[in-house]
Amino acid sequence: MSESDELRNRVQQMRAKAKDLNNEAERATDPEERRRLKEKARRIESESEQVSGMASGDIYPMK
Repeated sequence: MSESDELRNRVQQMRAKAKDLNNEAERATDPEERRRLKEKARRIESESEQVSGMASGDIYPMK
């Protein structure tokens, strides 16, 4: 498997995890838990966008 395939798989897994966390947040009855889950999902989505950009060659990692 090439490095770009591995990055694409990682992005898919991250997006699935973020979706799961958002769904879990919607079911949460505690407002603080809901906020925490939504924030975690947002961070994962942001990271997945960065990884996706690196996989496509659009973004270069900072040194």
